[in-house]
Amino acid sequence: MELKSNEEKVTRAVLISVNTGEYDADTSLLELVELAKTAGAETVATVMQNLDRPETATYVGKGKLLEISEFCESQEIDLLIFDSELSPTQIRNIEEETGVRVIDRTILILDIFAMRARSKEGKLQVELAQLKYMMPRLTGMGTAMSRLGGGIGTRGPGETKLETDRRHIRRRMETLKEQLKDVEHHREQLRKRRRKDNVITVAIVGYTNAGKSTLMNYLTDAGVLAENKLFATLDPTSRALKLPNGVTVMLIDTVGLVRRLPHHLVDAFRSTLEEAAEADIILNVCDVSSEEASLHLKVTRELLESLGCKDTTIIPVLNKCDLVSGGVTVPQIGTGVRISAKEGKGIDELLHAIEDNLPVKVKRVKALLPFDKLGISAEIREKCILNSEEYVADGLLIDAVISEEMYSKIRDYIVE
Repeated sequence: MELKSNEEKVTRAVLISVNTGEYDADTSLLELVELAKTAGAETVATVMQNLDRPETATYVGKGKLLEISEFCESQEIDLLIFDSELSPTQIRNIEEETGVRVIDRTILILDIFAMRARSKEGKLQVELAQLKYMMPRLTGMGTAMSRLGGGIGTRGPGETKLETDRRHIRRRMETLKEQLKDVEHHREQLRKRRRKDNVITVAIVGYTNAGKSTLMNYLTDAGVLAENKLFATLDPTSRALKLPNGVTVMLIDTVGLVRRLPHHLVDAFRSTLEEAAEADIILNVCDVSSEEASLHLKVTRELLESLGCKDTTIIPVLNKCDLVSGGVTVPQIGTGVRISAKEGKGIDELLHAIEDNLPVKVKRVKALLPFDKLGISAEIREKCILNSEEYVADGLLIDAVISEEMYSKIRDYIVE
C-alpha cells in the first residue's frame, strides 16, 4: 500500500512587473513579494521589463515571455503573479504560452482578504469585491476562471465553470449588498449611540503591517491577531481605553492599506474605513524602520482625506523604533510620536498626545462642594467623569475629570 503525505505543497511563484515610469516599480515589486509570502507562496524569481507601455496581448514582450516560459519549465514553477491588473485576454495568452497558471496583483490581494476575513461583515465585503472583479471577466477568461484546482488565487466564492450565468452573479451581488446594508445600518446605530453618550473615538489607521494590532493589544489587551504579515487582521476591533487624565475613549483598529489598493476593495471596505472618518482623533501608524515610512504616511493621509477626514486631528505614530539599527537616529516625521508598540516605548508620550488633542479639553480636579451645591455633583456624574466622592463635615469631597465648562462652575470650590 502506498502512503501519501497530506502536507500541502508550497506554491513556487515568479513575480513579474513592467516598469513604465508611472510609479516606483521596484518598491511595488518588493511589496508584491511580501503579498505573495503572506498568501503562502515561495518567490523563486522576480522579473522586471522596462517598456513605454505594457504589451496589449501578453503584458510583457514576446521575447521576455519566452524567457519566462523556459524558466518556468526548468524550475517547475506553479504560478506567475503580475504586479498589475491583467485583462482576461492577457491571462489566457500568457497561460497558453507558459503552461503555468497566472494571477494578477488584484486577485492576489483579494485572495489574502478572503483568507484573513473572520467576521460576517468582512466575509461579505470580500465576496462582493471578488464578484465585482469577476463580473466583467467572464468572457474570454479561459482556465483562469476555473476554481477547481485550489491554491493561491482560488479562495472565496470562486467559479466552477466558465458558463456561469451573469444573472446569478448579479443576483448574488444584490443579496450581498442588502446584507451589507443591514450590517452598515447596525454600525451606524452604534455610532449614533456613541455620539449620544459623548463617547470620544480614536481610530488606528495606517499601512498594513505597520504594527496597528500590536499597538491595540498593548493599549487595551484586545487579543487581536498580530503577525509580521500583510493584512494579518481585516476585521475592525473596538475597545475602551482609559487615558492618564481619567478620560475613557473608544479605540478602533481598522484594515491596513497598501499602495495601488484595488478599487474594488476600497469600495467594498468603505464602511470599515468610515470608522476612521467618524473618529474624533486618528492615529496614523507607520513602520519607521521602513525606507518608505514617509510615503506610507502620505498614502494613508490621502485616503483619509478622500473619506472626508481633512479637518480631523491626525497624529502620526512612528512605530517599530526598536527595529532601527543601533547608532541610527530614528527620523522625525512631522509632529509624529515615536514609539515601539512591541516593547512599550513611547506609549506615555502617545497617550499625552491623545489627551492634548481631545475635542473637549478636560482637567482632573479635587473639589469640596458645600451641602447647598450638591446639585453640581449630579451634573458631574451625568456629563463628566466622577472618580470618587466622600461626605465630610463641610460637604462633599469629589475627585473628577471635568470639562472647561464645568470647571467654571466649581472653580471656587477646588481644593487641589
